[in-house]
Amino acid sequence: MSLLSRIKSPGPSGFGYASTADQVTDGLDLSSKTILLTGCNSGLGLETLSVLARRGARVIGTARSQAKAQAACRGAADYALPLECDLAEPASVRQCIARVKADGLRLDAVICNAGIMALPELTRAHGYELQFFTNHIGHFLLVTSLSSQLAPEGRVVIVSSEAHKNAPKVGIELDNLSGDKGYGAWAAYGQSKLANLLFARELAKRLPLPGQRANALHPGVIATNLTRSMPSWMQAGWRALEPLVLKSIPEGAATQCYLAVHPRAVENGQYFADCNVKTSSRLGRDDQLAARLWEASERIVREL
Repeated sequence: MSLLSRIKSPGPSGFGYASTADQVTDGLDLSSKTILLTGCNSGLGLETLSVLARRGARVIGTARSQAKAQAACRGAADYALPLECDLAEPASVRQCIARVKADGLRLDAVICNAGIMALPELTRAHGYELQFFTNHIGHFLLVTSLSSQLAPEGRVVIVSSEAHKNAPKVGIELDNLSGDKGYGAWAAYGQSKLANLLFARELAKRLPLPGQRANALHPGVIATNLTRSMPSWMQAGWRALEPLVLKSIPEGAATQCYLAVHPRAVENGQYFADCNVKTSSRLGRDDQLAARLWEASERIVREL
């Protein structure tokens, strides 16, 4: 199907490539919902925060610092609670978890939106390659620790990417999570996005209540500050492509909003793009790899 056809044609959900976050939530009353969102301070996160708050949801908006979270949540007034949650720092994640539990908040959805991309040089956090640690381990710690707070029909939405297809041939290099045996910026980013996808797939099997769901998604190719780690020449090229093939931020935020709150989003353990189920790579459907990743992630979290 051509790009033009994709833009014009909605999928089975009734939404498609050009649908926006506003459109997929149009008419929904979310006043009884509480939704935790990571990376609320810019790009897709800020759009998601704004749209869900306008529909009446109480959004727990997290960012790497309290100041960034507060700045993002200010426009949502009483509809948002700002919290620090630096996914690369387990102490910060655990502080966020403790605050949510102390307030007794029931979570109708957790949207794992935050992430970093294509670091030009190998960087580590707590001995692990930083993209894998931030994009996957930080979210794994957050979500698994808050599973008891998830509502009976609660949803976990994890932002992956088509870049998961750039992961190493084995998928997740469980013997090279530090990057010591080799590092490539895009391969490491792809590995972290594959980890996001596999996490959602395995989590869907482990959620304790039948009404609970976990799904992963590709938001589209969007020019956000996720590109901040790219060399300046690559950022310039990315911006040049924007009017031709890149989604807008409202379009990019649509799928995560759809999965978090729309009544028609009833699937579990699936991979989505453009608000519809999409087939991932073979590795993205590898249940044995997903189970091994889960075990490795549990071990890493225990040792932090």
